[in-house]
Amino acid sequence: MGFKPLGQRVLVERVEEEKKTTSGIIIPDNVKEKPLNGKVIAISDEVAEEKKISEGDTVVFAKYTGTDIKIDGKEYLVMNTDDILGILK
Repeated sequence: MGFKPLGQRVLVERVEEEKKTTSGIIIPDNVKEKPLNGKVIAISDEVAEEKKISEGDTVVFAKYTGTDIKIDGKEYLVMNTDDILGILK
């Protein structure tokens, strides 16, 4: 991948949620909301210096945040670190 975020930004790939409820009902794609968590794919040099978020972390972020981009046919989200609510351990 040839994308490097600048400033206080990270590149996140959304983590798909389960398409089925616990009772076995399948949720169609047009009804599902976009997931609010994802895997950090790339970070800027500034973010790396802070050592709060690393590549590979799974993060939770605000609902209406970031900018959707496509790289090599895959969808990603570029967002400011301020929009990240926490890291899932």
